[in-house]
Amino acid sequence: MKNVGIILAAGRGKRMHSVVQKQYLLLQGKPVLYYSLKAFQECPFIDEIILVTGEEEISYCQEEIVRKFNLDKVKQIVPGGKERYHSVYEGLKAAGDCHLVFIHDGARPFVDQGILERTKEAAETYQACVAGMPVKDTIKLSDGHGTAVETPRRDLLWMIQTPQVFDCALIREAYRKLMESDGTLAVTDDAMVLESIEGKKVRLVEGSYRNIKITTPEDLLVAEAFLHSR
Repeated sequence: MKNVGIILAAGRGKRMHSVVQKQYLLLQGKPVLYYSLKAFQECPFIDEIILVTGEEEISYCQEEIVRKFNLDKVKQIVPGGKERYHSVYEGLKAAGDCHLVFIHDGARPFVDQGILERTKEAAETYQACVAGMPVKDTIKLSDGHGTAVETPRRDLLWMIQTPQVFDCALIREAYRKLMESDGTLAVTDDAMVLESIEGKKVRLVEGSYRNIKITTPEDLLVAEAFLHSR
């Protein structure tokens, strides 16, 4: 069966303070989203790409990114939902029957072939994995009112990235149950859906400290530096 990449590009990016959505901001003359799509396009074991974006951006993505840069693995562009998990579910429905599904944030332009290969191998073995890296800084837990209440061991903490890769049937069923639930689960990533609903353990796989998500204006400066250093 095919392996499918689901690229998420429906977010509004409020922290960027820009009228242009972060995934469409330009890096060396190309939209941020282009770089993620290009990595998946060039990956030999990704058979098909589903791009999930805002309904009003579908035409732009089709003409100015997919066709312009000959990204012929992009088979569908589908509208996302209100929250990230709604968009993922739309992508999973569009993917149809598949073996592995690679869920990736379109605002992470520096995913590379090594990350894709490592997550594929882990997903083949464990059915569920996420890219990530050990944290560099000390992390404090807050009481919600500005006071630190706990300092977790840094050697046990990872910052989670994408892609997050799963057995397709497994993650689709977990999302189906989530969508039928009462909506009280505050979902922040795809692994959390599987962990919370199915009780499934998720493997951590080495990503890259360069695999940043473009979220703030400062991230764009870092991204430009990464591109210049290639």
